[in-house]
Amino acid sequence: MLSLGANLGDRAGTLRAALGALRADGLVARSSLYETPPWGPVDQPAYLNAVAILRGQRDAAGWLARARELERAAGRTREVRWGARTLDVDVVSVTGDDGTPVFSDDRELTLPHPRAHERAFVLVPWLALDPNAELPGRGRVADLVAALPPDEVAGVVRWEHLT
Repeated sequence: MLSLGANLGDRAGTLRAALGALRADGLVARSSLYETPPWGPVDQPAYLNAVAILRGQRDAAGWLARARELERAAGRTREVRWGARTLDVDVVSVTGDDGTPVFSDDRELTLPHPRAHERAFVLVPWLALDPNAELPGRGRVADLVAALPPDEVAGVVRWEHLT
């Protein structure tokens, strides 16, 4: 599962382009777009976020490489940690060919994503897309959303301007 976010330029257009490009990679389903407050200490505009469920021939490293390709295609630069960006794509979880979750402590790719369980901008769209979703090692996404501060959950607002 990938989480995508953008808060610079044509946010919706960037997300639509990235999600469209993922069709060739085995896109199974994607969430609606959600407007969310920025995460982290840097003052910046609001994000649009979405999640995508994929089933394809890539392993975890392959999904990370694809995420970085999408970011580069959108003009992403990495100058400020948690700063504004044209596109951010995080690999949240990967399932192996045998159906078991992939766990990794690699510096380049920790799986599942180490902070996904505390990020409403990941969990709320994921729950809306798949009410039975589970974050490996953390539990049901519905339970994780219920454990978040209510104001954080309320801050993730479905963006109705999707055309």
